[in-house]
Amino acid sequence: MVTPFPLFAEWFTAAQATEPNDPNAVAVATATPDARPSVRIVLCKHWDERGFVFYSNMQSRKGQELAANPFVHMDFHWKTQRRQVRIDGRAELVPDEEANAYFDSRPRVSQLGAWASDQSRAMPTRDAFEERLAEMGERFKGQPVPRPPHWSGWRVVPEVMEFWQDRDNRLHERTLFTRTATGWETGLLYP
Repeated sequence: MVTPFPLFAEWFTAAQATEPNDPNAVAVATATPDARPSVRIVLCKHWDERGFVFYSNMQSRKGQELAANPFVHMDFHWKTQRRQVRIDGRAELVPDEEANAYFDSRPRVSQLGAWASDQSRAMPTRDAFEERLAEMGERFKGQPVPRPPHWSGWRVVPEVMEFWQDRDNRLHERTLFTRTATGWETGLLYP
């Protein structure tokens, strides 16, 4: 059966070899229930045939939007490769064990930051954040930092994946994969 994942693996491996920073950076677009969009760059920390995973604060803007409207658009853009992969899908929270395992792999200061930050909310001063970070350091001194209850990961389960390859004179190559009830269908799009 044809799927988009071998091609994604090939392109992602090429990007890892040539992108100077964060080849796993991906733009994630969400929308409120009344269709107001927002987009930001996150890091895709894992991907496989089940989907593409990123982590964040569930109380952040993206977290609130995903809770209200799970439909997501992702866009990997690898400038050095002159390629992008667009993904439309539905986000679902990863299981707690998966979120815990990833959280445990993070640097300790990043773990403490997840407790100290009220992500996406107004911050009075940088010093206020630094003080909260120090407080969390004291709170968890000498012990492992547990994953906060408001922090997890989302897996974007792809329904459509488009592979875009830049070509001269804007005669780009576009390959579309669409998930159906029986598997994946593939075709080409005009540039």
